[in-house]
Amino acid sequence: MQTPEQNHPQQIANAPLHSGLSADKLPGIRHIVAVGSGKGGVGKSTVSVNLALALQHLGARVGLVDADILGPSIPGMLGIPTSVPPEMTSDNRMIPAERHGLKVVSMAMLTGDDNPAVLRGPMVGKYLKMFVGGVEWGSLDYLILDLPPGTGDTQLTLAQSMPLSGVVIVTPPQAVSLKIARRGLRMFQKVQVNILGMIENMRTFTCPHCGESTDIFRHGGGEAMSLELGVPFFGALPLDAEVVACGDEGRPIVAKDPMSVSAQVYKTIATALVAQLNEAVTVLKPFVWQWGSNEGAPEWVDGAARPAGSQTTPIGFLRRDPRTLSILWEDAHRDDLDVRDVRLACRCALCVEEMSGRKLLDPKTIRSDVSPQKIVSIGNYAIQFDWSDGHNSGLYSFKDLRALGASAGAKGAEDV
Repeated sequence: MQTPEQNHPQQIANAPLHSGLSADKLPGIRHIVAVGSGKGGVGKSTVSVNLALALQHLGARVGLVDADILGPSIPGMLGIPTSVPPEMTSDNRMIPAERHGLKVVSMAMLTGDDNPAVLRGPMVGKYLKMFVGGVEWGSLDYLILDLPPGTGDTQLTLAQSMPLSGVVIVTPPQAVSLKIARRGLRMFQKVQVNILGMIENMRTFTCPHCGESTDIFRHGGGEAMSLELGVPFFGALPLDAEVVACGDEGRPIVAKDPMSVSAQVYKTIATALVAQLNEAVTVLKPFVWQWGSNEGAPEWVDGAARPAGSQTTPIGFLRRDPRTLSILWEDAHRDDLDVRDVRLACRCALCVEEMSGRKLLDPKTIRSDVSPQKIVSIGNYAIQFDWSDGHNSGLYSFKDLRALGASAGAKGAEDV
C-alpha cells in the first residue's frame, strides 16, 4: 500500500502550503463555497458536481475541490482519469484537471482510484490547504469545496484557515438525517461560517414507467428545518435514477441532459446561491497584526455598525494604546480591553482544565507588562495571540471576547 508521499514525493515536498490562507493569497477567486452534510450517503458529492456545473451554465468560472481527502469520488463522477499525476508549474503549484469546463483537484489524482490515502489528521489538513492554496486556479468566480461528512478535522481546518464565503448544507428529508445535518449546521454556526442555504436531496421518486410519485425518504423535512433555523432554503432535488447513471458514466446530469427536470432544479438552486452570495458581506478581511509596530492592523469599519447588528461580529479592531485592545461590534457597542486581562482570560488546555473548567493559570505568574506580539484572525470566529511571555496556544472566540468586555464593564461600574 502506497501513501501519496510515496507516489509523488517531489510534488508533495515542494507544494506550497499556507497555515493561514487569506484573500490576498488566493488572487482571482471571488467566492469559496463549501458543500457539507452531517453524514455520508446523502448525495453531497453529486450535488457539489452538478451545482458547480449549474453555476458554469450561468456564465461563471468555476473550480471544484474534492475536499474528502480520504474518500475522493469527484474524478469518477466527472470522468477524469487518475492514472497520470497532475502537472506542476515552475513554482511547484498544481495544475488542476479540466472537464466539462470545470477546473478540478482531488486526492485521487495523486493516489489513483485503487490506492487508499492512509493519513492522520494533520496530514489531511495539509493536503486540504494544498488543494486550495497550492493550485494554479487562475481567475474564478466560485471555488466549490466538496466536504467529507461530519464535523471533524477537515471542517475545522476550513473554518480556521480559509476565507470561506459560506457553506451549503445538503440533507435528505428523513428525520434521522435531519438531526445529523442540524449538528453539522450548528458546527459551522459555532465557528461563524455563514450558512448560505439548505438543499433537500432525494425528496420524491417518480416512476419512469407509470408516472407515480413516491416520497421514499419522506417529504419536506429540509425545508421545514430551514424555516425553523432561519436559513434560506435553496430547493428540493428529486430522487432520480438518471442522476446516478450519469454520475457513473462520468457525465453529470447538468452536463449530459441540461434540459432535464433535475438539471433545471440545479440551475434554480445555483441562481439562489448566487443571489445569497451577493447579499452576504464579510466586513473584516483576514489579518496578521504586529501589535508593537501596528503593521497589518485590521480595519475599523464604523459605517457597518447598526443597532440590530450581531453582538459577536466584530467590525473593527484597534490598538488604542500599547495596553488597550479596542473592539467595535456590529451592534455599535465598543469594548476597550486591557491586554493583560485578555491574557488571563485564555481558555486553552494549558490555562483551563478542559473537563472541569477549573482555572490552571495563576494570575501571579503573569507579568503586569505582558503584551501581544502578534494577533492573527482565525476564520470568521476567533483571533489568536502570540504573547510576550511566549504563550500562543489560545484561541479567543468573538463570543468569549464579547463576554470578557461585559465582565470588564461590570467590574468597572462596581469600582466607580
